[in-house]
Amino acid sequence: KPQLVTGGESFNRFLQDHCPVVTETYYPTVWCWESRGQTLLRPFITSKPPVQYRNELIKTADGGQISLDWFDNCNNKFYMDATTRPTILLLPGLTGTSKESYILHMIHLSEELGYRCVVFNNRGVAGENLLTPRTYCCANTEDLETVIHHVHSLYPSAPFLAAGVSMGGMLLLNYLGKIGPKTPLKAAATFSVGWNTFACSESLEKPLNWLLFNYYLTTCLQSSVNKHRHMFVKQIDMDHVMKAKSIREFDKRFTSVMFGYRTIDDYYTDASPNRRLKSVGIPVLCLNSVDDVFSPSHAIPIETAKQNPNVALVLTSYGGHIGFLEGIWPRQSTYMDRVFKQFVQAMVEHGHELS
Repeated sequence: KPQLVTGGESFNRFLQDHCPVVTETYYPTVWCWESRGQTLLRPFITSKPPVQYRNELIKTADGGQISLDWFDNCNNKFYMDATTRPTILLLPGLTGTSKESYILHMIHLSEELGYRCVVFNNRGVAGENLLTPRTYCCANTEDLETVIHHVHSLYPSAPFLAAGVSMGGMLLLNYLGKIGPKTPLKAAATFSVGWNTFACSESLEKPLNWLLFNYYLTTCLQSSVNKHRHMFVKQIDMDHVMKAKSIREFDKRFTSVMFGYRTIDDYYTDASPNRRLKSVGIPVLCLNSVDDVFSPSHAIPIETAKQNPNVALVLTSYGGHIGFLEGIWPRQSTYMDRVFKQFVQAMVEHGHELS
């Protein structure tokens, strides 16, 4: 069974009553239970449910633009009135967009519940032009604040929740830790978050992990910024950036410079959500697997979580990074998807019990 760590008895009881999946035994796919196998195979094995998006570009204070992909779910039979239809904001991982299979599955499950979804694509990754020399990082929450304010202003009467995956979850937790209870979000969920950026990069720099994950992700980051190379040449040595062989080297040469950090250590300290968990002011459920090489178990802030009545950690023994595959042929829903569906439904329908 997963380990359920909560900062308060009432949240614990609420989850057992309305989100029982967090107390069920999770059985990983028997032929693919190992962490790296789960992580590598999920994008190839899981289906990609078809989703028709409506794209919206919104302006930012610095003159940039953010691409939002909406799934309005107008034809649902549960919430006919668009003004009160629950809205779920989805935040993909490091170089992810609204096309990732895990995002499509969350939208598919939200569709069944009658909810509307909006995917926050980080600047410059979803095909839109970069209008200013600025991308994104999980420590800087300004763009997320802009998106949350925009979505809430469109539907102020609708229950508003958010779910973040991997880096999207880190960004979401950093935002919640900075803003406390003053957010219009009613609740949030995160999946496979890296709690301590130093521990994450250390784990990903071990030879096998570097070979399987780190180098590939570094090339994805390089490719995403190289498309907009002309925007950065005045402030960043792009040739040096393109020679990076790890995420840490990329962050040292590009991300930390772009966001004005004195050193890579300053950036990694600011980017680690474990520092801000104690300040989260709304109910948050965080699912992690203790075998996740992207987020080592020793860095999961169990003691901090116990001190905040708004926080619940759900820790499985297996599942890898955004894996959580189950069943003999795991094409459809994963354990992570089931946690997402039960939790957002519990918060929309019974969240008043916690306030």
